[in-house]
Amino acid sequence: MKDSAAQRIQDLQYFGEFGGVNPSISDSSTYTFLSAKTMFDTFEGNTEGCYLYSRHSSPSNLYLGEALASLEGTESANVYASGMGAISSVIFQCCDSGDHIVSSRTIYGGTYALMKNFLKKFNIQTSFVDTTDISIVEENITSKTKMIYCEAISNPLLEVSDIAALAKLAKKHGIPLVVDNTFSPLSIAPAKLGADIVIHSLTKFINGTSDAVAGVVCASKEFCLQLKDVNEGAGMLLGSTLDSLRAASILKNLRTLHIRMKKHSENALYLAKFFENDGLKVVYPGLKSHKGHETMKSQMVQEYGYGGLLTIDVGNLETANALMETMQKSNLGYLAVSLGFYKTLFSAPGTSTSSEIPMEEQEQMGLTDGLIRFSIGLDDDIHQTYLSMRECMIKHDVLTTDKVEA
Repeated sequence: MKDSAAQRIQDLQYFGEFGGVNPSISDSSTYTFLSAKTMFDTFEGNTEGCYLYSRHSSPSNLYLGEALASLEGTESANVYASGMGAISSVIFQCCDSGDHIVSSRTIYGGTYALMKNFLKKFNIQTSFVDTTDISIVEENITSKTKMIYCEAISNPLLEVSDIAALAKLAKKHGIPLVVDNTFSPLSIAPAKLGADIVIHSLTKFINGTSDAVAGVVCASKEFCLQLKDVNEGAGMLLGSTLDSLRAASILKNLRTLHIRMKKHSENALYLAKFFENDGLKVVYPGLKSHKGHETMKSQMVQEYGYGGLLTIDVGNLETANALMETMQKSNLGYLAVSLGFYKTLFSAPGTSTSSEIPMEEQEQMGLTDGLIRFSIGLDDDIHQTYLSMRECMIKHDVLTTDKVEA
């Protein structure tokens, strides 16, 4: 039997308190002890199977964490109330005042704002570089650098980092490689490629129903315990605790991730090929025209495809906004941020999820105001979706012909 992330998740079998097929939800904020000594030992981190307080851990959160560690192939995982909660916990656990981070230049706007605007309050500096160029990454590493940070597939430009090469570089300098894998669960396995810490916004593909906000840090058992330390753990002390009810809900949705990712990828590749054939400026890692296509092929798990995200540049913000409004009125999806929903979501990143990045820096990285980011849904008849999107594009002169190539 092949070793796969989907199979490892499938093999996790929990019983509820009364024999239910889903584990019971821990509906308590605090937990009792039969002896005072056990409480003391739990505070000191010397007991297993005992729960202290839900900000520290809960059965529901530990079930989800175990499943996500299986997903990424790491020793352990801690879950958080948001992706940003996970990211900030990792940064503050790894960095002290005076330290330095080398980060990808194209990352989620919230992560960018945290690193660029907020961390300077703690005298933590960040160099934003093109992480697809290993030589540039190495040039920016100093004696104060405490991590290399990137997204496996970047938000929103869909740049693809060579994780194995970055991991080798990180090990050379004795620092961790931290990879946000939100855009590519199952498609890319960063830990298998050498990453030390893998982060997800569970809000997106992993949950898949746009009804919960959560995050996770997948890493070694040692690092996850450090995050939960009652005296010095950033995860514990920052208080970004995931609610047990949400943890239980996400765990159920995780069971279908492998099915959903295949369909997201299948649909996105179909649309990307057709729209590129129509002459549009399409960016999708599954296209040979994508500059990171070969890198993606070399590190992806083929059966899950190239992911569910693509971008199309329609020239300017006015056209982008008008087109998105028309597509929403045509029931093709929602003009909304986020991704991984079963319905297609579209937004103009320059004025939404990446608006924290100054305009001049957006221009330098190639983020134009006419760029639309699509998170492609689970449409059953994707060709009909293509035809309907095409009609909307013709209406706004994004396409000037109604000819459809066979």
